[in-house]
Amino acid sequence: MRRAARGPVALAATAALAATTAVACGGGGDCAGTVRLRMAASQDKVGLLQRAADRFSEDRKIGGKCVEVEVDSKNSGTAMLALARGWDESTDGKRPDIWSPAANVWAAMLRLRMAGQDRTSPVPEGEFPPIMTSPLTIAMPRPMAEAIGWPDKAIGWADLADLATGTDSWKRHGHPEWGAFRLGKTNPNLSTSGLHATVGAYFAATGTTSDLTEADITSADNRKFVADIEKAIVHYGHTSLTFLTNLQRADDRGQALSYISAVTVEEDSVWNYNQGNPGLDPAQLGKHPKPKVPLAAIYPKEGTIYSDHPFVPLSWMDAEKKRAADEFLKFLHTDQVQKEFTDHGFRDHRGRPGRHVTRDNGLLPGEPRTTLSLPSDDVLDLTLKTWAELRKPANVLLVIDRSGSMEQGVPGTGKSKGDLAKEAAAEALAEFRGQDKVGLWMFSAKLQGERDWQELVPVGPMDQAHRSTLRGRLLGLTLGGGTGLYNTTAEAHAKMTAAREGGSINAVVVMTDGKNERPGGIDLETLIGRLGAGQEERVRVFTIGYGKDADQDVLRRIAEATEGASYDSSDPNTIGDIFTEVISNF
Repeated sequence: MRRAARGPVALAATAALAATTAVACGGGGDCAGTVRLRMAASQDKVGLLQRAADRFSEDRKIGGKCVEVEVDSKNSGTAMLALARGWDESTDGKRPDIWSPAANVWAAMLRLRMAGQDRTSPVPEGEFPPIMTSPLTIAMPRPMAEAIGWPDKAIGWADLADLATGTDSWKRHGHPEWGAFRLGKTNPNLSTSGLHATVGAYFAATGTTSDLTEADITSADNRKFVADIEKAIVHYGHTSLTFLTNLQRADDRGQALSYISAVTVEEDSVWNYNQGNPGLDPAQLGKHPKPKVPLAAIYPKEGTIYSDHPFVPLSWMDAEKKRAADEFLKFLHTDQVQKEFTDHGFRDHRGRPGRHVTRDNGLLPGEPRTTLSLPSDDVLDLTLKTWAELRKPANVLLVIDRSGSMEQGVPGTGKSKGDLAKEAAAEALAEFRGQDKVGLWMFSAKLQGERDWQELVPVGPMDQAHRSTLRGRLLGLTLGGGTGLYNTTAEAHAKMTAAREGGSINAVVVMTDGKNERPGGIDLETLIGRLGAGQEERVRVFTIGYGKDADQDVLRRIAEATEGASYDSSDPNTIGDIFTEVISNF
């Protein structure tokens, strides 16, 4: 099956997991009942949809009934996986009636997955109308972009491949002080910008703008081109917001040029970052100063792909809800609502830029000059499988809390927190590939004499035997003791720093359900100081706060000290998705 180009004019239709962000109900109170709609939307636009939902419901009736709209934040790839496995409300949150991923491609991938399982998709064939649009860009700190010719020179993926593979890339551009070229790119299995960037790199390798074939994806020369770009990756992840928030913190410290050289994000993210709002929350706009070093958007000369933010009605809606959904879409397309979207950096649903798309804001209104057409479903599926072979390898230590508090039961599951965590971690091992290296520690307090941690499996290549050993040790973890979080994290980080491998993503993943309870150990400030000690190629720490007693603020500080990311699994039922998102960094 071929799909039409997903450009801006196509008109046919740590995120927190399923966190409700909008509830609106109106109709003046004189209602014969309420029609309730639930929408799952990608994080980049959920705040704007909240405002629109509020206004839509102020004086709205469908068949004499009020309308209530709830908008939940759900990463595009995570929502696709939840729909593919049947949407379990105990783990995925309330089931939506409408889905708005960042691009139509996720609806196509859902159909492809469900066809492979011989199951009926809740999303019919075809494409769905955009709510708003935004082209993919390569965002660079403005001095770096200017050093390679922005805004007058056409720049593309080939230039990035050259920067990624050169040993003196920035020196050749007059800036040896910038060090190595570092690229931020999200995991294409979960993130729209990562998916579009991966496809864009293949287009650049072939020199075409449409009709990618299986031969193009398997070509040795094309594979090398894509692999060269991947060599510069800092880490992956399920959302570009991680890179932008880390960049803002680096900018606050006066170190923006040392964190990252480029990151693949949509145009609206560049505008929001340059306004001091990397989290893309309209309620936070203006609350943080603009960055000292703004971003500039590069529109790849080989062409780029639009995120078309579709409005996707799901098949289980009844006739009444469908009518309300149709009215909501019409409202979203009104001039007033579209202006609000463009006032926050998006282009409208027809692809027209708003008043903020200017060179002063780091954006170019005459771009993109070339729009790429996504390949067929089968070629897209092959692209993802091939990327898994070409991506930068990982060198990771998993550090799992086995303290006694993990024995607490989780209502409705018949299992303890520890059971759910062990199972989730074991299942997440499937995301690692043979070229990755993974090890396992467990920790509590004074687990071995004065030592709070114990190595269960040394870091090693993920062949079948090593994978089986890791899985067995994870599922066999025994529980008990306190929580020696700080000592263990410091030692794990030091261990991986000593074992750091060039050409790999070096990282520690720490999962805990509590607070540091180790008397006589190092304190938090000492730990933060050790983790933040200068190193050009960092070992990053990714933290998971598991359950309501986890100290999320402390875990966030630990992750930020290494320019990693923290994940909140306060609801133990979400730990499966959280582990998948954490492992997506690798």
